[in-house]
Amino acid sequence: MRQLAFDFDTMPEPPLPAPRPVQSGRQERGRLAWLSGAAAEAAVARLYEGRGVEVLARRWRGECGEIDLVLRAPDSYVFCEVKRARSFDAALSRLRQGQLRRIYSAASEYLGLTPEGQLAPVRFDVAAVDGTGAVHLCEAAFGHF
Repeated sequence: MRQLAFDFDTMPEPPLPAPRPVQSGRQERGRLAWLSGAAAEAAVARLYEGRGVEVLARRWRGECGEIDLVLRAPDSYVFCEVKRARSFDAALSRLRQGQLRRIYSAASEYLGLTPEGQLAPVRFDVAAVDGTGAVHLCEAAFGHF
């Protein structure tokens, strides 16, 4: 029987797996918040689609800010801000006045890209998503600019 001899000093080392970037606790929380926000927006988009409303854009970003969902209802454009928290009340309490101004500005910018322009009928909705994934939709939650 023939015996094989190995010289372990000359054998190449197996390649190591690529190191996974270490994330800080803050980075991990940010990643989880982004993922849960995306899941909440997807749930709200499905709700609208079930009602026959067309989703035109998700997380539309203009120079003035971001709009979570831009939709087209039969009679108007709908700009929806999605808020997620453990409860509906906590989610709705996260909507601030400065954010409303940015939403108005971004909506105006978006409307400038539509055939109707600033004369288009619009509605501003807020969707609250709780910790279980349930959605509470507040249509015409805040006024027209």
